[in-house]
Amino acid sequence: MLNDLIRGQSDVLILLARLLLMALFLATGWKKLTNFSATAAYMASTGAPLPSLSTAVAIAVEFFAGIALVLGVLTRPLALLYVVFTFATALLGHRFWTLSGAEREANKINFLKNLSIMGGLLLLAITGPGKYALWP
Repeated sequence: MLNDLIRGQSDVLILLARLLLMALFLATGWKKLTNFSATAAYMASTGAPLPSLSTAVAIAVEFFAGIALVLGVLTRPLALLYVVFTFATALLGHRFWTLSGAEREANKINFLKNLSIMGGLLLLAITGPGKYALWP
């Protein structure tokens, strides 16, 4: 019975998955877009290469590609792009292995959350956008 319910609503659930997966990226992308110089300074502090360019790339991926993914535009390739992006940000932004104490644990949790998000993105790359998409 549950399988039939899920199967009958799979396109709605895939749309919901796209929205939920992108909520964080859209929020952080918007914050980066509206605070470009502060974000570039933060990028420099993490050792990101070419901080201004890294900031522009992060905004393009998080915000603009996030909107495209929510709308169901190029869902599979964008989901794969997000897997790579999310892994790179985990390696740059949550280097828990270099920390200790509470800071280590907080960054370890965020690193693992990035891995979990990557799992959802891989499933989205496999399933595709469902029928509620502008350009699958």
